[in-house]
Amino acid sequence: MDFSEPGEIADIRAAVRALCADFPGEYWRGLEPDRHPTEFVQALTDHGWLAALIPEEFGGSGLELGAASAILEEVCASGCNAGACHAQMYTMGTILRHGSAAQKAAYLPRIAGGELRLQAFAVTEPDAGSDTTAIKTRARKVDGGYVVDGQKIWTSRAEHSDLMVLLARTTPAEEVEKRTDGLSVFLVDLRDRGSELTIKPIKTMINHATTEVFFDGLELPPESLIGTEGQGFRQILDGMNAERVLIAAECIGDGRFFIDRATAYAGEREVFGRPIGANQGVQFPLASAHMAIEAANLMRWKAAWLYESGEPAGAEANMAKFLASEASWQAANAALDTHGGFGFAAEYDIERKFRETRLYKTAPINNNLIQAFVGQHVLGMPRSY
Repeated sequence: MDFSEPGEIADIRAAVRALCADFPGEYWRGLEPDRHPTEFVQALTDHGWLAALIPEEFGGSGLELGAASAILEEVCASGCNAGACHAQMYTMGTILRHGSAAQKAAYLPRIAGGELRLQAFAVTEPDAGSDTTAIKTRARKVDGGYVVDGQKIWTSRAEHSDLMVLLARTTPAEEVEKRTDGLSVFLVDLRDRGSELTIKPIKTMINHATTEVFFDGLELPPESLIGTEGQGFRQILDGMNAERVLIAAECIGDGRFFIDRATAYAGEREVFGRPIGANQGVQFPLASAHMAIEAANLMRWKAAWLYESGEPAGAEANMAKFLASEASWQAANAALDTHGGFGFAAEYDIERKFRETRLYKTAPINNNLIQAFVGQHVLGMPRSY
Protein backbone atom coordinates (compact mmCIF):
# COMPACT_ATOMS: atom_id res chain seq x y z
CA MET A 1 0.00 0.00 0.00
CA ASP A 2 1.22 3.48 -0.90
CA PHE A 3 -0.21 6.33 1.16
CA SER A 4 1.76 9.08 -0.54
CA GLU A 5 -0.21 11.75 -2.40
CA PRO A 6 0.61 12.27 -6.08
CA GLY A 7 2.42 15.48 -6.93
CA GLU A 8 -0.46 16.46 -9.20
CA ILE A 9 -2.79 16.65 -6.21
CA ALA A 10 -0.29 18.69 -4.21
CA ASP A 11 -0.19 21.19 -7.07
CA ILE A 12 -3.99 21.28 -7.18
CA ARG A 13 -4.16 21.98 -3.47
CA ALA A 14 -1.69 24.86 -3.72
CA ALA A 15 -3.54 26.44 -6.64
CA VAL A 16 -6.94 26.20 -4.94
CA ARG A 17 -5.55 27.69 -1.73
CA ALA A 18 -4.15 30.61 -3.70
CA LEU A 19 -7.53 31.26 -5.32
CA CYS A 20 -9.38 31.01 -2.01
CA ALA A 21 -7.04 33.57 -0.45
CA ASP A 22 -8.88 36.17 -2.54
CA PHE A 23 -12.11 35.30 -0.71
CA PRO A 24 -11.35 35.68 3.02
CA GLY A 25 -13.78 35.59 5.91
CA GLU A 26 -14.88 39.17 5.30
CA TYR A 27 -16.20 38.17 1.89
CA TRP A 28 -18.29 35.31 3.24
CA ARG A 29 -19.61 37.30 6.18
CA GLY A 30 -20.72 39.98 3.74
CA LEU A 31 -22.91 37.48 1.89
CA GLU A 32 -25.13 36.61 4.82
CA PRO A 33 -27.97 36.02 5.16
CA ASP A 34 -28.70 34.91 1.61
CA ARG A 35 -26.61 36.52 -1.13
CA HIS A 36 -25.11 33.91 -3.46
CA PRO A 37 -21.28 33.88 -3.74
CA THR A 38 -21.42 34.59 -7.46
CA GLU A 39 -17.90 36.01 -7.63
CA PHE A 40 -16.41 32.98 -5.91
CA VAL A 41 -18.23 30.48 -8.14
CA GLN A 42 -17.18 32.46 -11.21
CA ALA A 43 -13.55 32.40 -10.10
CA LEU A 44 -13.65 28.61 -9.68
CA THR A 45 -15.26 28.32 -13.10
CA ASP A 46 -12.74 30.61 -14.78
CA HIS A 47 -9.85 28.56 -13.39
CA GLY A 48 -11.45 25.31 -14.57
CA TRP A 49 -11.94 23.75 -11.14
CA LEU A 50 -15.66 23.03 -11.59
CA ALA A 51 -14.87 21.22 -14.85
CA ALA A 52 -12.47 18.87 -13.08
CA LEU A 53 -14.37 15.67 -13.88
CA ILE A 54 -15.27 16.59 -17.46
CA PRO A 55 -12.98 14.76 -19.94
CA GLU A 56 -10.39 16.82 -21.77
CA GLU A 57 -12.05 16.10 -25.12
CA PHE A 58 -15.01 18.17 -23.91
CA GLY A 59 -12.93 21.01 -22.49
CA GLY A 60 -12.55 19.77 -18.92
CA SER A 61 -9.55 18.66 -16.89
CA GLY A 62 -10.31 14.94 -17.05
CA LEU A 63 -9.37 14.42 -13.40
CA GLU A 64 -10.32 11.41 -11.33
CA LEU A 65 -12.76 11.67 -8.44
CA GLY A 66 -10.00 11.72 -5.81
CA ALA A 67 -8.34 14.75 -7.37
CA ALA A 68 -11.71 16.49 -7.64
CA SER A 69 -12.36 15.78 -3.97
CA ALA A 70 -9.05 17.47 -3.09
CA ILE A 71 -10.33 20.65 -4.76
CA LEU A 72 -13.40 20.82 -2.54
CA GLU A 73 -11.40 19.82 0.53
CA GLU A 74 -9.05 22.77 0.05
CA VAL A 75 -11.96 25.13 -0.58
CA CYS A 76 -13.40 24.24 2.83
CA ALA A 77 -10.04 24.11 4.61
CA SER A 78 -9.46 27.67 3.39
CA GLY A 79 -12.63 28.86 5.13
CA CYS A 80 -14.74 29.07 1.96
CA ASN A 81 -18.00 27.22 1.30
CA ALA A 82 -17.89 24.55 -1.41
CA GLY A 83 -21.62 23.97 -0.99
CA ALA A 84 -22.20 26.95 -3.26
CA CYS A 85 -21.06 24.98 -6.30
CA HIS A 86 -20.17 21.36 -5.50
CA ALA A 87 -23.14 19.89 -7.37
CA GLN A 88 -21.54 20.71 -10.71
CA MET A 89 -19.01 18.02 -9.88
CA TYR A 90 -21.16 15.19 -8.60
CA THR A 91 -23.94 15.53 -11.18
CA MET A 92 -21.25 14.69 -13.73
CA GLY A 93 -21.29 11.07 -12.53
CA THR A 94 -24.72 10.41 -14.03
CA ILE A 95 -24.06 12.26 -17.30
CA LEU A 96 -20.56 10.90 -17.88
CA ARG A 97 -21.56 7.28 -17.27
CA HIS A 98 -25.05 7.26 -18.77
CA GLY A 99 -25.41 10.28 -21.05
CA SER A 100 -25.52 9.77 -24.81
CA ALA A 101 -22.71 10.90 -27.09
CA ALA A 102 -25.00 13.65 -28.39
CA GLN A 103 -25.80 14.88 -24.86
CA LYS A 104 -22.16 14.98 -23.90
CA ALA A 105 -21.19 16.83 -27.06
CA ALA A 106 -24.04 19.33 -26.67
CA TYR A 107 -23.62 20.16 -22.99
CA LEU A 108 -20.23 19.25 -21.54
CA PRO A 109 -18.11 21.77 -23.51
CA ARG A 110 -20.52 24.57 -22.60
CA ILE A 111 -20.50 23.54 -18.93
CA ALA A 112 -16.71 23.29 -18.89
CA GLY A 113 -16.40 26.73 -20.50
CA GLY A 114 -18.77 28.35 -18.04
CA GLU A 115 -21.50 29.10 -20.58
CA LEU A 116 -23.91 26.77 -18.78
CA ARG A 117 -24.24 26.09 -15.07
CA LEU A 118 -25.28 22.64 -13.83
CA GLN A 119 -25.88 23.02 -10.11
CA ALA A 120 -29.38 21.61 -9.50
CA PHE A 121 -30.03 17.97 -8.60
CA ALA A 122 -33.78 17.37 -8.16
CA VAL A 123 -34.51 14.09 -6.38
CA THR A 124 -36.10 14.65 -2.94
CA GLU A 125 -39.84 15.28 -2.51
CA PRO A 126 -41.87 16.53 0.48
CA ASP A 127 -43.71 13.23 1.01
CA ALA A 128 -40.82 10.94 0.12
CA GLY A 129 -37.79 12.37 1.92
CA SER A 130 -34.93 9.89 1.81
CA ASP A 131 -37.22 7.16 0.42
CA THR A 132 -36.31 7.91 -3.18
CA THR A 133 -38.40 5.06 -4.59
CA ALA A 134 -41.54 6.72 -3.17
CA ILE A 135 -41.28 9.86 -5.31
CA LYS A 136 -44.45 10.86 -7.18
CA THR A 137 -43.24 13.45 -9.69
CA ARG A 138 -44.43 11.96 -12.98
CA ALA A 139 -42.94 12.23 -16.44
CA ARG A 140 -45.62 10.97 -18.84
CA LYS A 141 -44.53 9.92 -22.29
CA VAL A 142 -46.39 11.78 -25.03
CA ASP A 143 -45.93 12.44 -28.73
CA GLY A 144 -42.81 14.56 -28.99
CA GLY A 145 -41.31 13.71 -25.60
CA TYR A 146 -42.48 13.86 -21.98
CA VAL A 147 -44.70 16.01 -19.77
CA VAL A 148 -43.68 16.44 -16.11
CA ASP A 149 -45.95 17.21 -13.15
CA GLY A 150 -44.98 17.20 -9.50
CA GLN A 151 -42.84 18.83 -6.85
CA LYS A 152 -39.29 18.62 -5.55
CA ILE A 153 -37.81 20.03 -2.35
CA TRP A 154 -34.29 20.78 -1.10
CA THR A 155 -33.21 21.36 -4.69
CA SER A 156 -30.28 23.58 -3.87
CA ARG A 157 -28.95 26.27 -6.23
CA ALA A 158 -31.85 25.87 -8.71
CA GLU A 159 -32.04 29.67 -8.96
CA HIS A 160 -28.36 29.77 -9.89
CA SER A 161 -28.38 26.96 -12.44
CA ASP A 162 -29.15 26.74 -16.14
CA LEU A 163 -29.60 22.97 -16.12
CA MET A 164 -31.11 20.47 -13.70
CA VAL A 165 -30.75 16.72 -13.35
CA LEU A 166 -34.25 15.47 -12.53
CA LEU A 167 -35.44 12.09 -11.28
CA ALA A 168 -39.09 11.33 -12.06
CA ARG A 169 -41.44 8.36 -12.40
CA THR A 170 -42.10 7.26 -15.94
CA THR A 171 -44.04 4.17 -14.80
CA PRO A 172 -46.38 4.33 -11.77
CA ALA A 173 -45.12 2.49 -8.68
CA GLU A 174 -48.08 0.11 -8.70
CA GLU A 175 -47.17 -1.08 -12.21
CA VAL A 176 -43.56 -2.09 -11.55
CA GLU A 177 -42.17 -5.30 -10.09
CA LYS A 178 -39.52 -3.57 -7.99
CA ARG A 179 -39.83 -0.19 -6.29
CA THR A 180 -36.55 0.87 -7.90
CA ASP A 181 -37.95 0.29 -11.40
CA GLY A 182 -39.88 2.84 -13.43
CA LEU A 183 -37.75 5.86 -12.48
CA SER A 184 -35.98 7.88 -15.15
CA VAL A 185 -33.41 10.68 -15.25
CA PHE A 186 -33.78 13.83 -17.33
CA LEU A 187 -31.57 16.80 -18.09
CA VAL A 188 -33.83 19.86 -17.83
CA ASP A 189 -33.10 23.31 -19.23
CA LEU A 190 -34.29 25.74 -16.55
CA ARG A 191 -34.18 28.87 -18.70
CA ASP A 192 -37.36 30.56 -19.93
CA ARG A 193 -39.79 27.97 -18.59
CA GLY A 194 -42.56 30.38 -17.58
CA SER A 195 -45.46 28.90 -15.59
CA GLU A 196 -44.45 25.30 -16.41
CA LEU A 197 -41.72 25.47 -13.75
CA THR A 198 -41.74 27.49 -10.53
CA ILE A 199 -38.80 27.84 -8.14
CA LYS A 200 -39.39 29.05 -4.56
CA PRO A 201 -36.48 29.73 -2.15
CA ILE A 202 -36.48 28.12 1.30
CA LYS A 203 -35.06 30.19 4.14
CA THR A 204 -32.55 28.16 6.17
CA MET A 205 -30.03 28.63 8.97
CA ILE A 206 -27.17 28.66 6.46
CA ASN A 207 -26.61 30.45 3.17
CA HIS A 208 -27.23 27.38 0.99
CA ALA A 209 -29.64 28.72 -1.67
CA THR A 210 -31.97 25.73 -1.40
CA THR A 211 -35.41 25.71 -3.01
CA GLU A 212 -38.58 23.83 -3.78
CA VAL A 213 -39.47 23.31 -7.43
CA PHE A 214 -42.96 22.86 -8.90
CA PHE A 215 -43.60 21.22 -12.29
CA ASP A 216 -46.91 21.99 -13.98
CA GLY A 217 -47.10 20.39 -17.40
CA LEU A 218 -43.39 20.88 -18.09
CA GLU A 219 -42.69 19.70 -21.64
CA LEU A 220 -39.40 17.91 -22.27
CA PRO A 221 -38.06 16.72 -25.63
CA PRO A 222 -37.17 13.00 -25.97
CA GLU A 223 -33.44 13.82 -26.04
CA SER A 224 -33.67 15.14 -22.46
CA LEU A 225 -33.83 11.53 -21.19
CA ILE A 226 -30.48 10.40 -19.77
CA GLY A 227 -29.68 6.72 -20.18
CA THR A 228 -32.43 4.09 -20.29
CA GLU A 229 -36.03 4.87 -19.41
CA GLY A 230 -37.06 3.12 -16.20
CA GLN A 231 -33.47 2.57 -15.00
CA GLY A 232 -32.96 6.00 -13.50
CA PHE A 233 -32.60 4.87 -9.90
CA ARG A 234 -29.52 2.81 -10.73
CA GLN A 235 -28.16 5.58 -12.94
CA ILE A 236 -28.29 8.29 -10.29
CA LEU A 237 -26.41 6.04 -7.86
CA ASP A 238 -23.25 6.89 -9.81
CA GLY A 239 -23.90 10.54 -9.07
CA MET A 240 -24.81 9.82 -5.46
CA ASN A 241 -21.69 7.75 -4.75
CA ALA A 242 -19.55 10.53 -6.20
CA GLU A 243 -21.55 13.00 -4.14
CA ARG A 244 -20.83 11.07 -0.92
CA VAL A 245 -17.07 11.09 -1.59
CA LEU A 246 -17.02 14.79 -2.44
CA ILE A 247 -19.10 15.71 0.63
CA ALA A 248 -16.74 13.65 2.77
CA ALA A 249 -13.82 15.64 1.37
CA GLU A 250 -15.60 18.91 2.19
CA CYS A 251 -16.14 17.76 5.77
CA ILE A 252 -12.48 16.82 6.04
CA GLY A 253 -11.61 20.30 4.81
CA ASP A 254 -13.97 21.83 7.38
CA GLY A 255 -12.35 19.70 10.07
CA ARG A 256 -8.90 20.93 9.06
CA PHE A 257 -10.17 24.53 9.20
CA PHE A 258 -11.50 24.08 12.74
CA ILE A 259 -8.39 22.30 14.01
CA ASP A 260 -6.02 24.83 12.44
CA ARG A 261 -7.92 27.83 13.80
CA ALA A 262 -8.43 26.31 17.24
CA THR A 263 -4.86 25.12 17.77
CA ALA A 264 -3.51 28.52 16.71
CA TYR A 265 -5.89 30.29 19.09
CA ALA A 266 -5.11 27.86 21.92
CA GLY A 267 -1.42 28.62 21.55
CA GLU A 268 -1.92 32.39 21.62
CA ARG A 269 -4.73 32.89 24.12
CA GLU A 270 -3.42 33.18 27.69
CA VAL A 271 -5.52 32.77 30.81
CA PHE A 272 -4.09 32.47 34.33
CA GLY A 273 -0.64 33.20 33.00
CA ARG A 274 -0.30 30.45 30.39
CA PRO A 275 -1.68 29.45 26.97
CA ILE A 276 -5.02 27.70 27.21
CA GLY A 277 -3.66 24.99 24.90
CA ALA A 278 -1.54 23.73 27.79
CA ASN A 279 -4.73 22.62 29.53
CA GLN A 280 -5.74 19.05 28.74
CA GLY A 281 -9.39 20.10 28.77
CA VAL A 282 -8.62 22.18 25.67
CA GLN A 283 -5.89 20.03 24.15
CA PHE A 284 -7.49 16.59 24.31
CA PRO A 285 -10.75 17.40 22.43
CA LEU A 286 -8.72 18.95 19.60
CA ALA A 287 -6.35 15.99 19.46
CA SER A 288 -9.28 13.57 19.43
CA ALA A 289 -11.02 15.49 16.65
CA HIS A 290 -7.81 15.58 14.61
CA MET A 291 -7.50 11.79 14.86
CA ALA A 292 -11.12 11.37 13.79
CA ILE A 293 -10.53 13.59 10.74
CA GLU A 294 -7.43 11.60 9.77
CA ALA A 295 -9.29 8.28 10.05
CA ALA A 296 -12.21 9.57 7.96
CA ASN A 297 -9.74 10.80 5.37
CA LEU A 298 -8.47 7.25 4.81
CA MET A 299 -12.00 6.01 4.12
CA ARG A 300 -12.51 8.90 1.71
CA TRP A 301 -9.49 7.84 -0.34
CA LYS A 302 -10.55 4.17 -0.30
CA ALA A 303 -14.02 5.09 -1.58
CA ALA A 304 -12.55 7.34 -4.27
CA TRP A 305 -10.18 4.57 -5.40
CA LEU A 306 -13.01 2.05 -5.68
CA TYR A 307 -15.14 4.51 -7.66
CA GLU A 308 -12.28 5.34 -10.02
CA SER A 309 -11.60 1.63 -10.52
CA GLY A 310 -15.19 0.92 -11.54
CA GLU A 311 -15.70 -1.27 -8.47
CA PRO A 312 -18.80 -1.18 -6.23
CA ALA A 313 -18.26 1.81 -3.95
CA GLY A 314 -21.64 2.38 -2.32
CA ALA A 315 -20.77 1.12 1.15
CA GLU A 316 -17.40 2.87 1.30
CA ALA A 317 -18.77 6.13 -0.12
CA ASN A 318 -21.50 6.18 2.50
CA MET A 319 -19.11 5.27 5.30
CA ALA A 320 -16.73 8.02 4.19
CA LYS A 321 -19.53 10.59 4.29
CA PHE A 322 -20.69 9.37 7.72
CA LEU A 323 -17.24 9.33 9.31
CA ALA A 324 -16.17 12.65 7.84
CA SER A 325 -19.36 14.51 8.78
CA GLU A 326 -19.22 13.16 12.33
CA ALA A 327 -15.54 14.09 12.60
CA SER A 328 -16.05 17.61 11.25
CA TRP A 329 -18.87 18.18 13.73
CA GLN A 330 -16.60 16.93 16.52
CA ALA A 331 -13.92 19.37 15.36
CA ALA A 332 -16.48 22.19 15.12
CA ASN A 333 -17.57 21.71 18.71
CA ALA A 334 -13.98 21.47 19.94
CA ALA A 335 -13.09 24.68 18.07
CA LEU A 336 -16.10 26.51 19.47
CA ASP A 337 -15.26 25.41 23.00
CA THR A 338 -11.64 26.46 22.51
CA HIS A 339 -12.64 29.96 21.42
CA GLY A 340 -15.12 30.33 24.26
CA GLY A 341 -17.27 33.42 23.81
CA PHE A 342 -15.26 34.51 20.79
CA GLY A 343 -16.42 31.35 19.00
CA PHE A 344 -19.83 32.99 18.72
CA ALA A 345 -18.42 36.22 17.32
CA ALA A 346 -18.90 36.46 13.55
CA GLU A 347 -15.45 37.97 12.96
CA TYR A 348 -13.74 34.68 13.92
CA ASP A 349 -15.68 32.68 11.31
CA ILE A 350 -16.08 29.73 13.68
CA GLU A 351 -19.83 30.15 14.09
CA ARG A 352 -20.34 30.46 10.33
CA LYS A 353 -18.40 27.28 9.54
CA PHE A 354 -20.03 25.64 12.57
CA ARG A 355 -23.42 26.10 10.88
CA GLU A 356 -22.14 25.05 7.47
CA THR A 357 -20.58 21.77 8.57
CA ARG A 358 -23.57 20.76 10.70
CA LEU A 359 -25.60 20.37 7.51
CA TYR A 360 -23.65 17.31 6.44
CA LYS A 361 -24.81 15.12 9.32
CA THR A 362 -28.27 15.55 7.77
CA ALA A 363 -27.68 16.05 4.05
CA PRO A 364 -27.39 14.85 1.36
CA ILE A 365 -28.37 11.77 3.36
CA ASN A 366 -29.05 11.54 7.07
CA ASN A 367 -26.35 9.68 9.00
CA ASN A 368 -29.01 7.49 10.62
CA LEU A 369 -29.86 6.10 7.19
CA ILE A 370 -26.21 5.39 6.49
CA GLN A 371 -26.03 3.36 9.69
CA ALA A 372 -29.14 1.45 8.61
CA PHE A 373 -27.62 0.86 5.16
CA VAL A 374 -24.41 -0.51 6.65
CA GLY A 375 -26.31 -2.64 9.15
CA GLN A 376 -28.51 -4.23 6.49
CA HIS A 377 -26.37 -4.33 3.33
CA VAL A 378 -22.89 -4.72 4.79
CA LEU A 379 -23.51 -6.64 8.00
CA GLY A 380 -26.55 -8.56 6.72
CA MET A 381 -28.84 -7.63 9.62
CA PRO A 382 -32.67 -7.54 9.35
CA ARG A 383 -34.18 -4.74 7.30
CA SER A 384 -35.28 -1.75 9.39
CA TYR A 385 -36.95 0.35 6.70
